Amino acid sequence: MTGSARTVSPDRIVDIAVGYMASKQLFAASRIGLFAALADAPLNADELATRIGKPLTTVRMIADTMVSLGLVTRVEGRYVLGAEAAEYLTGSGLDLTPYLTFLESISYPHWLQFGHTVDTGEPGKLDMDGDRWTTFLAGVMTYNELHARMLAQVFDFRPYENLLDFGGLSSAFATEAMHANEKLRTTFLFDPRSVDAVTQAVTEAGVADRSTVLGSPTTDARPEGAFDLVMVNHVVHRFTASENAEILLRARAAAGPGARLLVLDFFLDTDPVQRPLDALHAGEYLVIDGTVVYLETTVRAWLTDAGWRPFDRLTLPGSPRVLVAEAV
Repeated sequence: MTGSARTVSPDRIVDIAVGYMASKQLFAASRIGLFAALADAPLNADELATRIGKPLTTVRMIADTMVSLGLVTRVEGRYVLGAEAAEYLTGSGLDLTPYLTFLESISYPHWLQFGHTVDTGEPGKLDMDGDRWTTFLAGVMTYNELHARMLAQVFDFRPYENLLDFGGLSSAFATEAMHANEKLRTTFLFDPRSVDAVTQAVTEAGVADRSTVLGSPTTDARPEGAFDLVMVNHVVHRFTASENAEILLRARAAAGPGARLLVLDFFLDTDPVQRPLDALHAGEYLVIDGTVVYLETTVRAWLTDAGWRPFDRLTLPGSPRVLVAEAV
């Protein structure tokens, strides 16, 4: 009724609808070096614009947006870097800048084809010409490094001795595990195109003496051994249901009695409230290359049929989730 008290707020709808505005300003803040400029000390708007070398009006606007998003605070007229930005956007720790560059230059414009994807079920046309492949790879691998670090913080790798990293995209998961456990040895069984990069990465990480790097297409690979820990990272969404069932069966054949399996990926759940990050990546993967974020219940069924008993789910901050299973 006209003039009646408002009982339902439109805030959620509006916040979601204008979310792309926040994303674009975050990308811009990273690109112009706003967070790095605040790394040493708080600055007022004039000082910040001078440090960055961009117009005062735009710098103040973007800085105020970062304040509104909680990445920066304002204290007595000066902008103060927040803890998350200091840790992940200044180069002092794991720097997510390459990931933001990938989102801005490749993922974001690719989403302009999402309407076509929704109507047809087909992915958009992905342009990887020129430097775009380098940007794509740097962004994806940086995001994987975040996942690996988060996994090492919530899963205890110390009880294990022989790890199989099966079909993954990044060596970071296993190298983080080996840094956490100096006795852990890893066999990487990756696509042949990744062998050189993984070999270089484990050498740079100082774990080459505990690493064996093998190349085989994931759908053809038949790992051998009696591993007490198996990781299947970012594999499930890249393959069909029948391929995934076979991959998990082959992983089980290479596992010793009571071995643990970690399946890291995004999953659509059946919880009362779906975790947004997984659902959003279902759209990302579909529009980018037509791959699928599966229902968690479906993946659990594959695990059970392959001889694994799923018994836990780990939620990694800003990252995928992990299904933990035991060989039975």
